[in-house]
Amino acid sequence: TLQAQYAALDCSKAATRATAGDGAKPEESTVGCGEIQGVWYKYLLGPAGVDGTEVDKAQAVYDTQSGAGWKVQMDFTSAGAKKFADITGKLAQNQSPQNQFGIVLDGKVVSSPYVSQSITGGNAEISGSFTQQEAESLGNMLSYGALPLTFKEDSVTTVTAALGGEQLQAGLIAGAIGLALVVLYLLVYYRGLSFIAILSLMVSAALTYVIMSLLGPTIGFALNLPAVCGAIVAIGITADSFIVYFERVRDEIREGRSLRPAVERAWPRARRTILVSDFVSFLAAAVLFIVTVGKVQGFAFTLGLTTLLDVVVVFLFTKPLLTLMARRKFFASGHPWSGLDPKRLGARPPLRRTRRPAAPVETKEA
Repeated sequence: TLQAQYAALDCSKAATRATAGDGAKPEESTVGCGEIQGVWYKYLLGPAGVDGTEVDKAQAVYDTQSGAGWKVQMDFTSAGAKKFADITGKLAQNQSPQNQFGIVLDGKVVSSPYVSQSITGGNAEISGSFTQQEAESLGNMLSYGALPLTFKEDSVTTVTAALGGEQLQAGLIAGAIGLALVVLYLLVYYRGLSFIAILSLMVSAALTYVIMSLLGPTIGFALNLPAVCGAIVAIGITADSFIVYFERVRDEIREGRSLRPAVERAWPRARRTILVSDFVSFLAAAVLFIVTVGKVQGFAFTLGLTTLLDVVVVFLFTKPLLTLMARRKFFASGHPWSGLDPKRLGARPPLRRTRRPAAPVETKEA
C-alpha cells in the first residue's frame, strides 16, 4: 500500500503536496514531498526516529576554518541524543539514498541530509551548499518547528463595514464638537488673542492632514477610530500650549510691562513649560506605540505625530505671529477686546522715578 502511494504521488502539484502523508502517525511509515533548489522530489519515509521536541537547540553558523560555508549545528536532549545515535548508526550501514534521514515539518520534507557514520555526543552538523538565509531558515525550523502550541477560541465577533463607518463618523463628529468648544472658550476668555490661537490650530490641522495623506500610501496608515481619538486628544494638547504662552504674557502685563517687552520676556518661561509638557505626551505615545499592536498603535501614532507638530507650530508660527501682532495698535494699546487690557487684568502701574527740586542752600556772608 505504501509503495502504491509513493508511485502515485506527484509532488509537482500543489494540491498533492498539501495532502501528502495526511493521517500518518509518527511511528508509521509514510510519503512526503520536499524541494531542493526549486525542484520537488518525493520521499518514502520510515517511522520518526527523533521527535522535534528532542532537539534542544539549532542555529546557523559560518565555518571559517574549513571553508565549508554556512552550516547548521544541532544540540539534542539526553533522550534525543541516544535516539539520534541509534538511527544514524542504522542509516550509515546503507547505501545512498537509504542512508538519508528526512527532517519533516507539517508534512513537508525541509531537508534530507545523509550520514556515513553513527553520530554520538548529543550534537550534529548539517553542511552543504547553504546560503545564509537557507541555513538560518533550517535552524529556525529545527528550533521552533515543534513548539507545543495550542490555540483556544475565546470569542468571535463579526463587524460589518457599515458599523465601522458609523464609528468613524461618530468619532469625527466628536472631534468637531471638541474643537468647537475649544474655539468658543478661546473667544470668550482671550478675545482678540483667540485669533492667533485659532490660526495656529488651523495650521496644525493642515499639517496633520498633509502628513497623514502622505503617510497613507507610504506606510499603509489608515485613519480609523483610535487614530481619530488621538487627534481629539491632541486638540487639547495644542490648545494647552497656546494657553501657557498667553498666560505668561498676561502675567508680564500684570507686572506693569508694556506688550512688546511682555511678549519677549514671557517666551523663555513659556517655552520650557511647553517643551516639558509635549515631551511627556510624546514619551507616553512612544511607549504606547511600542508595547501595543493593532488599532491602539494608530491612537499612539496620531498622538505622537500631533504632539511633535504642536512644537513646530508654537515655535515657528504662534510665537512669530504674536510678536507681529504686538506691534499693532489694537493689541499694543490694550484694547478691551484684545484680551490684553491692563485694567481688566489688574495690572500694577509702572514704576517711575520722580524728581524733587533741591532744597535751597542758605549762605552766610562773612
